[in-house]
Formats: sequence, C-alpha cells, structure tokens
Amino acid sequence: MTESARGRPTMKDVATAAGVALKTVSRVVNEEPGVNPATAERVVAAIERLGYRRNESARVLRRGRTASIGLVIEDVADPFYSGVSRAVEDVALRHGSLVLSGSSGQEPERERGLVLTFCSRRVDGLIIVPTWSDHGYLLPELDAGIAAVFADRPGGLDVDTVLSDNSGGARTGVTHLIRHGHRRIAFIGDSASIFTATERLYGYRRALKDAGLPYDESLVGTGPAKRAGAALTEMLSLGDPPTAVFTGNSRITVTVLRTGHRLAMVGFDDFELADLLVPGVTVVAQDPVRLGGTAAELLFRRIAGELGAPERIELPTRLIPRGSGELRPPAAF
Repeated sequence: MTESARGRPTMKDVATAAGVALKTVSRVVNEEPGVNPATAERVVAAIERLGYRRNESARVLRRGRTASIGLVIEDVADPFYSGVSRAVEDVALRHGSLVLSGSSGQEPERERGLVLTFCSRRVDGLIIVPTWSDHGYLLPELDAGIAAVFADRPGGLDVDTVLSDNSGGARTGVTHLIRHGHRRIAFIGDSASIFTATERLYGYRRALKDAGLPYDESLVGTGPAKRAGAALTEMLSLGDPPTAVFTGNSRITVTVLRTGHRLAMVGFDDFELADLLVPGVTVVAQDPVRLGGTAAELLFRRIAGELGAPERIELPTRLIPRGSGELRPPAAF
C-alpha cells in the first residue's frame, strides 16, 4: 500500500509514480531549472493523477512568513463591513496571502480573543476595526514583528490608521438639510462610546453652529439601531417637532424608514435599494472598498519591511442627493 492510499499523496509518492528521484519532483514543484522537459512532463502527469498538492504552509514558513493576515471587523453581516472585507481579500490575493477574519460584535473581549488567536496562528499582520481604546495587549505582538493597521476607527496604539471623514460628511449632510429650509433637524446615531458616532454628532453640531442654529438636546438620540424608531417617534411628539432627520448609519436609516414617518432625511452610509424608494434616500456615502483596500495596501507595505512614522489617512465622503434630503419643511414651518 502506497502513502497516497493511506492519506494525502507526498512528493515521495509522486517520485515513485514518475520513476524519478525525489529531488527531481522538488525541482518541478518549485519551478526550478535543470529538469529535462520530458521528465518534467512525467512528473506533472503523476502529480495530476495522484492529486498531489504542495504544502504551502511549510514553504512559506521556510521564508519566515505564513502568507496570512488577520481581519477583525464589527459584523460581517453589515454591508459596510462586507465591502471592507472583500477589498482586503482582493489585496491579499494579489500579495499571495490568505485572510482569516472574525466579527467582534462590538465586544472588547471578543476583539481581543480574535486578535490573539490570529497571532497564535502566526499571521503576518492584522487589520482591526477597534471596539475600544486599550490595545496594550498588542504590544508584545508588535514587538515580535507582526504589523498592524487600524481601520474605520483609531485604536489605542500609534500604528497606521485609515478612517473616513465622519465629522465632515455629517456636517455636509446636515448643511444640505439646512439649505433646503430646515431649522429643526433631529440627529439619531449609534452609541456615543463609538468613535464614528461621536465624530458624526460633532459634524452635526458644527453644521448647526455654522448656520447660527441652536443645539437642542431633545432632538438628539444615540444608542442601538433598534431604538432609533422609538427615538424619532418621541421627537415627533414634541411641541416643536423636527422637520428633518440626519441618521448616523445605514442600519439606523432603515430602522427609521420602517416607522413610516416620511420627513426629510439624510443618512450617513449608502445602502442597497436606497435609490428605489419613493422618494429615494439622500445619503452621505463612504467608500468601504477604498477603506479596506487602503488599509490592506498599508499593511502589506509594512509586512514587506517599509519603515517610517505611522500614517493616518482620512478618506473623503460624498453627498448623493436622491429626493429625501431635498424635501422642504411644511409651509407652517
């Protein structure tokens, strides 16, 4: 019984099947010169017949790398992070590397567990969407040579970071509503502990200040997306209700839309079918593909040995008018 009959075929099995020396098989597999073409054809035929596959793990380890990176995002089911993940995979593929990924669920301990698990698998680098600001646990890994990039939010260490212009995008969206006649504009965003939510609220406040409008705490709601509808309903029951709403992310936008209230709206983040609603939903769009791709390219440059001070890259957003953000307030306002 040959080795291939008991498990995965080995180079020795290929050499026996092709009637050549083990070194000859190694040269063919690793595309090294010095093998007669006819002999190489016999080896390739034996490889295909036996289903032999080169042990990539052993090969890359001999180079001092594992040809893999770790990616920790908030939620793989979120369309924004799906775009980030796909972009990271595309860049990794071009660099001959695999991506190990996991969702933190916005839980610091889960993030830490995923990161350290990836490190134990000797990944060459990490891309992390941080859930908190304490990343001291990463210092021994960085000292050991693992490269790291923070994406979407800054972390607690001075490493390369790629962000979107959260405050600037929110400011643009709210200013757009103001230019269409609105003076009572609600803000419904994510939990205040999240960096992106805080930045977007800051942009909202700046837009109001630029226009000489007061900041009204009763028109601001932050927290989980599932509470967004209730928050808006409460605001609409006020004696002086809002005529427009700025929503802090696509999940909150969809939750608000499901309430049936159709006041003027601009949402942060684009989402599928936003252009098919009536009216279409005006959004401030990020570019998750560019964000993920930029973070991955930065990471592979560091893995390749590039030195220098950590970079902080802030990517622009863009306003996409579709109708909901162009609705003017009722005549009474």
